[in-house]
Amino acid sequence: MAGLSCGLLLTGRAAYLKGKGLLARSLIQRAWALRDAGLGGPPWRGADFLPVARLVIPERGYDEVVLEGAAPRTLAFGPARLLSSAFFGEPGNIVLAGHRTSWFRPLEHVRRGDLVILEWRARGDATGTLHRSRYRVQALSVVDAHDTRALGDTLDDRLTLVTCFPFGPNPGSPSRYVVLARPDAPVHSARGR
Repeated sequence: MAGLSCGLLLTGRAAYLKGKGLLARSLIQRAWALRDAGLGGPPWRGADFLPVARLVIPERGYDEVVLEGAAPRTLAFGPARLLSSAFFGEPGNIVLAGHRTSWFRPLEHVRRGDLVILEWRARGDATGTLHRSRYRVQALSVVDAHDTRALGDTLDDRLTLVTCFPFGPNPGSPSRYVVLARPDAPVHSARGR
């Protein structure tokens, strides 16, 4: 009987966490859409992060809202930009991090040559202008967890996506999986979507 109770409790907890994650994702997407309408703000009262971009990898069916500040609490709710990296549309290395068990799990299917699209609004832009950058995946690599060279600033423009490795719910993550993408076409702007 105790085993059955424990099993039901664990199943209930898993369902609760999954539901909570789906609700959070929905609220984050809503906050991004409101930002499109010029009504930006956190996805819920008490949230200490903002949606700042949208990351799309069309060939892989990937489409997620990017949050600002890759802290552990923020990464629980989505992929996030490292604050030490370049901001969207600015020169240098834009670094986005995400969990290997959720937000960046799809990176294991990304291939060289895949198109990556970033959409964002410039800091302080009240006009509603949506900017887009197109990148092409140039390299995929696995590096030691202590190797931070891919996260550093660069003289060239690039987008770096990083997650723990190996993918999935493994007990350890001794390595990092790094996706390097370089600009595919000039940055342009568009009103709305």
